[in-house]
Amino acid sequence: MSGKLGRPVCLVGAGMSKFGAFPDKDSRDLFVEAFQDLRGSVDKGLDPGEIEAVYLGNFSSDLFEHQGHLAPILADWVGLTPRAALRLEDACASGGVTLRQAVLAVAAGAYEVVLAAGVERMTALPTEAVTDTLATAGDVLYEFPAGFTFPGFYAAMATAYAARYGMPYEALWEVARKNHLHASRNDKAQFPMTIREIMDRRIAKAREKGGPVPGWKDEREFLRDPGANPPVAWPLRLFDCSPITDGAAAVLVVAEEVARRFTDRPVRVLGTGQASDACLYGREDLTSLRAAREAAAQAYTAAGVKPSRIRLAEVHDCFTIAEVLAIEDLGFFPPGQGWRATVDGATRWDGPLPVNTSGGLKAKGHPVGASGVAQAVELWKQLRGEAGARQVPGDPDVALAHNVGGTGQTCVVHILGRG
Repeated sequence: MSGKLGRPVCLVGAGMSKFGAFPDKDSRDLFVEAFQDLRGSVDKGLDPGEIEAVYLGNFSSDLFEHQGHLAPILADWVGLTPRAALRLEDACASGGVTLRQAVLAVAAGAYEVVLAAGVERMTALPTEAVTDTLATAGDVLYEFPAGFTFPGFYAAMATAYAARYGMPYEALWEVARKNHLHASRNDKAQFPMTIREIMDRRIAKAREKGGPVPGWKDEREFLRDPGANPPVAWPLRLFDCSPITDGAAAVLVVAEEVARRFTDRPVRVLGTGQASDACLYGREDLTSLRAAREAAAQAYTAAGVKPSRIRLAEVHDCFTIAEVLAIEDLGFFPPGQGWRATVDGATRWDGPLPVNTSGGLKAKGHPVGASGVAQAVELWKQLRGEAGARQVPGDPDVALAHNVGGTGQTCVVHILGRG
């Protein structure tokens, strides 16, 4: 199975809303913001009438907002009816699956121009209800009744990985420190600040209130303090976890033959892959995601490249351990070496293989239906040299996005290249 696309496909525009918590906004507002940002990114302009279909990634507006049938509602909100509009759901991989389906539709010749978007408005519910909603992406027959929630799932992976490879748990904090550093250069991020800046703000706030002032000397002491970084599901703590987020993202997917109508600098879709796996309790190995390895193999074959050809990646770091597993599953580092590479700085924006230059799900935010599309937005900017203060040096020309649903039951991998 070559996985090669029927005809070349490009991205010619990309945009996203600000990610964060917005009590005065719903999915419609977030979608409009992302769509307007996309329109502004198209070099030669975009007439919405050119869009032939709308593909929308969304995990559960039904539970988060009590609103189903979201795709045509949002299409109407930006004047895109009567175009076909459909919503796709694959848990936290909903955005990546949506982009893949839009790419396949264009590659198959069904459409020339498709809007692929993702949105989730999560913060209207209390944390407990958000946790329950996200847990429906696990197995509600066996896992949920046993008390598992997603922090617990990934905590099990972290303990299995640490036991096999001797990783100290504090090594995971280096993922968080790096991704917060990257997010501090991204004005669309939910937490555009380093962990040091978060620590300093808390110290300043304590002084302002006239109470006891914490004596943290550096970020490691801050992260070691259970008062500042409390356990969520051992060994994972607060700063190991992605936040609850509202946000939307969108990309314009077109056939290469029409790409020059929109820009002279398109980004090509070189390859795409998708795979699935059993629930966590049905796996023999908790230190790797089989679906990720298989999806990556498909994408590499389709693109005709090896992992060593990738110049930067956006990976699914819903928890810090997830990034470590991802960079191994994708073939960037051998099994058991991902955590060491992170500690050594190999995955920083200025390292040999930058990972999550946007800040990742950890610090940019994780509006679950939008995250996979937002990864493509970041890579689009990087490949065009438009990422500003977080721009990867060395003129990167090939990049990868890795989006996971559930605990790895779904994984989508896209490889993008400069046109």
